[in-house]
Amino acid sequence: MTLGEFFNMCGENPALLLGFFLLIPIVALLALFFSNGQGHLSPWKYLYSILIYLVAIPGIFAVTLSVYLFLFERRSIMDTNVFTQILPIVSMMATFILIRKQVDLDLVPGFDRLSGLVTILSVLIILMWIIDKTHIYSITFMPFYVVVLILVIGFLLVRMGLKRLAG
Repeated sequence: MTLGEFFNMCGENPALLLGFFLLIPIVALLALFFSNGQGHLSPWKYLYSILIYLVAIPGIFAVTLSVYLFLFERRSIMDTNVFTQILPIVSMMATFILIRKQVDLDLVPGFDRLSGLVTILSVLIILMWIIDKTHIYSITFMPFYVVVLILVIGFLLVRMGLKRLAG
């Protein structure tokens, strides 16, 4: 099964996706009501961590997939699959908003790793887009490992700059 076939199957049978992406914000809302202002304490913050990971991984994947399809595949926005490209993002944002009302996201275990993942993916997509637009891959007098070395050095420089900017 290819990724395209999987997305077509999910689009044709959306009940499981709808249930999953509606259940996560509902559980976050219930946790908001039942935690009684103790969201920063041990059992609640781990529940919030699980909820964030359950919704953030598909949400981040949906964002990167959409960016890829729009920038590199030049697909029309009218061809966007609501169940695989929009629903995970909306569910992720709703869950983050509900959890942030209860607890500071910096106190949730592992949230810093997700923001690092988003940063790395963003930098990689930007580098890929720059390479696509500048046609750097059409330089044939350079060996391929030199091009990869240039990309790695560029990535490390951007990452170092982002760390200095954030810290």
